[in-house]
Amino acid sequence: MIRSAAIAATLSLFIVAPVAAESDPVVVELFTSQGCSSCPPADRIMHDLAKRDDVIGLALHVDYWDYIGWKDEYADPDHTRRQRAYARQGGRSMIYTPQMVVNGQQDVVGAQSRELDRLIDAHLKAAPEASVTATRSGDDLTVDVTPVELPVGETYDVRVVQYFPMRHASIRRGELAGHELDYANVVESWQVAGQWDGAASQRFHAVFTSDLPAVVLVQRAGHGPIVAAARVK
Repeated sequence: MIRSAAIAATLSLFIVAPVAAESDPVVVELFTSQGCSSCPPADRIMHDLAKRDDVIGLALHVDYWDYIGWKDEYADPDHTRRQRAYARQGGRSMIYTPQMVVNGQQDVVGAQSRELDRLIDAHLKAAPEASVTATRSGDDLTVDVTPVELPVGETYDVRVVQYFPMRHASIRRGELAGHELDYANVVESWQVAGQWDGAASQRFHAVFTSDLPAVVLVQRAGHGPIVAAARVK
């Protein structure tokens, strides 16, 4: 079943040693739930997005469908809060699953792959606003951000997101009872390395909480557009 509204996230990507370089990938956030019977088609699209070099796909499992019979084991209340923040930013009062948010600016209802492809293509053709590089050494992360063409007077959060490339679920109750499902790029943790004024190049540091792969998102404060991103393996 389709549930109601929110906004989401963007990313231009660039990867640094020891990671291969990528130029301005687009970030797609999928808000999904194991308790939602309409979500598997969108979850399958995330598998395809996870294979692309020009896209960073992130699956954020939400917890607000747990009451209907199955507790999503990968859900996090912070994911629900992020989706609600996107909804407020976009002037919406409701949230739903499955929802995809592209570069924190536009959302796609359900598994509308044609509309998703159109938005991704538009963002890939857009001029970059900022660049970011991320280098990992053990548990330490160094992030360098540089403005390209950013509006004056804005503040940006430098977010570090770690995720599981693949997770499996054996669902025993709820709308998807009896399904064995694999989920790609399941978000595990978030942290903020700092805030950036966008006026000049700046360096940030963070400490990883696990060995999981990560991405860095540079996002306008208040859950605005993602202006740059980097994937770190």
